[in-house]
Amino acid sequence: MWISETNTNERKTLVAAFAGYGVDAFDYMIYTFLIPTLMAAWTMSKVEAGYIATGALVTSAIGGWAAGILADKYGRVRVLQWTVMWFTLFTFLSGFTNSFEQLFFTRAMQGFGFGGEWSVGAVLIAEMIQAKHRGKAVGLVQSSWAVGWGAAAIAFWAVYAVLPAEQAWRVLFWLGILPAFLIFYIRRNIKDPEVFHATQAKKKAEGGGNFWEIFSPRLLKTTILASLLSTGMMGAYYAVTTWLPTFLKVERKLSVLGTSGYLLVLILGSFIGYLTSAYLSDKLGRRYCFMLFATCAGTLVYIYTHIPITDGLMLFLGFPLGFFLSGIFSGMGAYLAELFPNELRGSGQGFCYNFGRAAGAMSPALVGYLSTSNPLGEVIGVLAAGGYLLVILACLPLPETQGRDLALQPA
Repeated sequence: MWISETNTNERKTLVAAFAGYGVDAFDYMIYTFLIPTLMAAWTMSKVEAGYIATGALVTSAIGGWAAGILADKYGRVRVLQWTVMWFTLFTFLSGFTNSFEQLFFTRAMQGFGFGGEWSVGAVLIAEMIQAKHRGKAVGLVQSSWAVGWGAAAIAFWAVYAVLPAEQAWRVLFWLGILPAFLIFYIRRNIKDPEVFHATQAKKKAEGGGNFWEIFSPRLLKTTILASLLSTGMMGAYYAVTTWLPTFLKVERKLSVLGTSGYLLVLILGSFIGYLTSAYLSDKLGRRYCFMLFATCAGTLVYIYTHIPITDGLMLFLGFPLGFFLSGIFSGMGAYLAELFPNELRGSGQGFCYNFGRAAGAMSPALVGYLSTSNPLGEVIGVLAAGGYLLVILACLPLPETQGRDLALQPA
C-alpha cells in the first residue's frame, strides 16, 4: 500500500483532510434528504428548494475563492480551522429555522465555510504528499465525500425511524455541530508544509503572488480552461445529487427506506469510484481519467433517468452511476495544484474549482424551474449530459501534469 511509504506528518495531514471533507459532505448532503419534508412543512415549491441549494453553492464558491487567497497569505492550517468552525456553526443554526427565508440565509452562510474547506484542504494535501502519490492522496481525501454522504443517508434513516418528520429534520441539522471538534485535532497535529514556508520567504524577497496574476497572459488560458473543466463536473454532479432523492420519492414512488437503500448503493459506488480514479489518475494521467469518467457518467445518468427500467435494474445501475459520477473528481485537486505556481496555488486552485461550483450551482435551481413543465428525471439527465460534454471539451487543450514536482519555480 502506498500509504506505508508516507511519513507521520503526511498521514496526520491525510487524516485531517479526510475528516474535514467528510463532515463537509455530511453538512451539505443532509439538506438533499430533507427537501420533501421541508416542502410539505412550509408549502415550499421545488423552485424554492432549488434556490436554497443554489444559494449555498454560490456562497461556497465565494468562500472557496476567499479561502484560497487567505491560505496563500496566512497559511493552510489556520484557514482550514476557520472554515470548519464556520460551516459547522451555520449547519447547527439551520435546525432553528422556521421558514424558507430563514433557511436560505443559514444555508447560504454555511456555504462560505463549505467551499473554503475543500480549497484549503486540497492545497494542503497536494503540497504535503510526495509527487508520485499526489493523485492517490488527494483522491483518497475526495473519497471522504462518499463517507460523509453515506453518514448523512444513515443518519436520515435512523433519525426518521425514531422521530416524527417535524422534529427529525431539525435534529439532523443540529448534528452538524459535532464536527467542530475536528479543529482541536488540526491544531494539535497539523503544520503548514515546508514548500509553503519556502514560498513565503521567496515572496518576501522577490515579491509577487498577487491573486490577479492568475489572469496574467502566462496563466489566463489555464485559468479559463480549468474553470470550465470544474464547471462541467459541478453542474452535472449537483443536478443529479441534489434532486435524486426527490426523483426517487416523487416519480419512482419509493418509501423512505427504499430511497435510502438506493442511495446507499450509489454511495458505495461513489466511494470505490473515488479510490479507483485516484489510482488511475497517477497511473494513466489526469486528463485521460477525466474524459473516461465523464463519458461513462453521462451515459449512465441518461439511462438512469430516461429509459424505463425496473426498480431492480435501477438498483443495479446505482453502483456504476456512483462510481463514475463521483470518481471523476479524484484527480481534480492534484491537477489544479499542478497547474499553478506555488505562490499562486491557493488562489488559482480556489478560483477555478469554485468558479465551477458557482456556475454549476445554477443546476439545482434550473432543474427545479424546468421540472415544473417537464419530467424531473428528463431534466436531470439532459443537464448532466451537457456538463460532461463540457468536461471533455475543456480537457483537450489542457496540459498533462501527472507526476509534476511542486518546486519553487512556476508551474
